[in-house]
Amino acid sequence: MHRGVMFQFFEWNSTNDGSHWREVAQRAREISALGATAVWLPPAYKGMDGANDTGYAVYDLFDLGEFDQKNSVRTKYGTKDEYLAAIQAVRDAGMDVYADVVLNHRMGADEIEEVEVVEIDRLDRTREQTAPYTIKAYCRFTFPGRGGTYSNFQWRAEHFTSYDFNADAADEAGKIYRRSDVHFSGEVDAEFGNFDYLMGADVNTYHPEVRQELFAWTRWYVETTNINGFRLDAIKHIPHSFYREWFEHVRHSFPGREFFAVGEYWSPNVADLLGYLEHTEGHVRLFDVPLHMRFVEAGQKGRDYDLSKIFDGSLVQANALMSVTFVDNHDSQPGQSLESWVADWFKPLAYALILLRQDGYPCVFYGDYYGNPGRPDPSCRLVSHKTLIDTFLYARGRYTYGEQCDYFDHPTCVAWTWSGNEQHPGSMAVVMSTAGPGVKRLHMPGGGRTYTDLTNHIAEKIVTDAEGFADFHCPAGSLSAWCMD
Repeated sequence: MHRGVMFQFFEWNSTNDGSHWREVAQRAREISALGATAVWLPPAYKGMDGANDTGYAVYDLFDLGEFDQKNSVRTKYGTKDEYLAAIQAVRDAGMDVYADVVLNHRMGADEIEEVEVVEIDRLDRTREQTAPYTIKAYCRFTFPGRGGTYSNFQWRAEHFTSYDFNADAADEAGKIYRRSDVHFSGEVDAEFGNFDYLMGADVNTYHPEVRQELFAWTRWYVETTNINGFRLDAIKHIPHSFYREWFEHVRHSFPGREFFAVGEYWSPNVADLLGYLEHTEGHVRLFDVPLHMRFVEAGQKGRDYDLSKIFDGSLVQANALMSVTFVDNHDSQPGQSLESWVADWFKPLAYALILLRQDGYPCVFYGDYYGNPGRPDPSCRLVSHKTLIDTFLYARGRYTYGEQCDYFDHPTCVAWTWSGNEQHPGSMAVVMSTAGPGVKRLHMPGGGRTYTDLTNHIAEKIVTDAEGFADFHCPAGSLSAWCMD
């Protein structure tokens, strides 16, 4: 069992007042005390919209809130000094720090270059729609505000495969302009025929100057920040050989140090994820998007979803060691392009399924934990499930030991038990139902033992008979976690 718990400490609509890094530092010990062992922080570098940018529209990887660029010195989350202080606070609290790494694209270029391109069909990226012609593309990044500090490298047209903007035809939005002298990679996801291009100016990771610069940036970033690992953005759009070699370079550059990496490969098809794991030779774990999509479906269908099969087709079932399980994140929350929000009634059940079981490396989402009160748009407001998540994290640290025994034998009511072990003798039974009140007759270690529902959903205690059997209950459309007194 992976004993760790990752905490994603941001959501898409986090306030852009520059206070986020300070909040990380202030809450670090609180998060650690809950049982979190690692914190995933949002992209720390300057985006094309400066202080209003979440960091995923990357402008300058070397500007961590230090230079006056894009109309601000700080990023949405704060200044470089505050970022480094937040990392130190997390490390001091005994947790690892995972940095969000976005290498797929660049946006907000400083200058225009003329480039010969062909237009590509958005729905079939293998099909060219025009003969070669010249456009004016925003693709030259000179970073005048940074003035060559940390790196003199400037991005030019040749460092990209494609673009989404022609200054001569600004009213023709939505087009993909691929350079006429390059082709899309064959090492990417096959959606739309080829999903190399995602947005902005698409980075050509095959270009030797690009590889050299990205490798150098990674060394600088690790040395500057002292992070322990990486969350890799949009990896289905980046040649898999790049990240395999990139991670080998990281390990070679920092001998004796252990680095963790988890990638965002957004696909509900577990075969896609397993293929990527094979190509990257175990260097990069993956978020279990297929399991997330099953949580979404279960929340939508309720009693009509077969809860006994919820792990079928998931990465945690196919390869538990390489699976990072999650319920929701910044991409899936309401209003985002990958919106696939788990219904709030089912969310506690989903968190129990990732936090109170033996397989996978679970990740708790800031938006699910704290909510986001005060957001002006009601459609973007998130509900806090802090009380139950706290309960699950407590139970995970105290009761998820020994043997896990599953009772996934009914479409609307499932259960599992933990036996405890010599060092952690407490046993636990988790029962959940997506229909009416649930009940399972379960066998627990020893006889005549008393169990209390940690969720406080059921006040009455349960006592096992002389052989260790008892009927364990849960409320309708909910769950109970019965732990030995």
